[in-house]
Amino acid sequence: MLLGAAPLPGDAAPPLALPLVCTIGKDCWVQNWPDADKGPGVADFACGARSYDGHDGTDFRIASVAAQRAGVAVLAAAPGTVLRVRDGEPDRLLAEGERPAPGRDCGNGVLVDLGSGWQAQYCHMAQGSVAVRPGQSVATGAALGKVGLSGATAFPHVHLTLRKDGAAIDPAAFGAVPGQCRSGQSLWAPASGVRYREGDVIAAGFTTAPPSVADTVDRGDALPRPDAAAPAIVAYVLAIGLAAGDVQTLVLTAPDGSEIARNTAPPLARARAQQLLFAGRRRPATGWPARLGARYRVERRGAVAIDWRFEITLSG
Repeated sequence: MLLGAAPLPGDAAPPLALPLVCTIGKDCWVQNWPDADKGPGVADFACGARSYDGHDGTDFRIASVAAQRAGVAVLAAAPGTVLRVRDGEPDRLLAEGERPAPGRDCGNGVLVDLGSGWQAQYCHMAQGSVAVRPGQSVATGAALGKVGLSGATAFPHVHLTLRKDGAAIDPAAFGAVPGQCRSGQSLWAPASGVRYREGDVIAAGFTTAPPSVADTVDRGDALPRPDAAAPAIVAYVLAIGLAAGDVQTLVLTAPDGSEIARNTAPPLARARAQQLLFAGRRRPATGWPARLGARYRVERRGAVAIDWRFEITLSG
């Protein structure tokens, strides 16, 4: 839905809509928030570690590379006039430690003037997908292109940087008092669903062998599904936003609740942007029950941060 393109009155901060066609917590998530620590450390606006040093925008991650290939539209979060665009950069996930060519971190992107000194920059769009041109007016919700893998990307996402008079602003904490947790005003419209979460599960399912992070990032919860004849069954979870000290447990269960397999990982030595955990076993001599369940829990400082359940009915 397009919501008008009137310029901002005075220096008013722009209310922001979700910049993707998705639902937060279902098929897209905030992977990284802007870094609120102006020194060499890292802190998001909630005094968590869901950022990295010098990060100046908000990263909206989608479920998998497969979802990116199918196409997820990037939308204007606020109305304005397109200033610059770039297209033609290739879509590819960078290996650990790899960097794009100088000046190409944003990849394919769009810069929009919102008026009154405000600008919005959208990065990492798909090659050949940019659908606007300089000088074009865009309304909130207008299609700008599609989520890609261009520039500095290790997972499929769009990076949105909001600036006022050239300075990057965290739209989740506009006017925040430096060093004060969760201060400031959120510019995200309530309907956007954008809010701080203690961690998220972005893929969970059952497969036939221990998966890799690369496989799970590529296919999400669409890894090969086991059936009743499977020689082994593995439950897996890919989670984001985990903190140092978090303890993860994944349990595979029979219909009566009895444990088939359990994996409790050691406490995390540091915050993790993403973490894969799996638990499974070989087919018992009596065969598999018709239905299996799994439960993933993350304990943080003595409380439960994530509690996620899922199940499968085996065919055959």
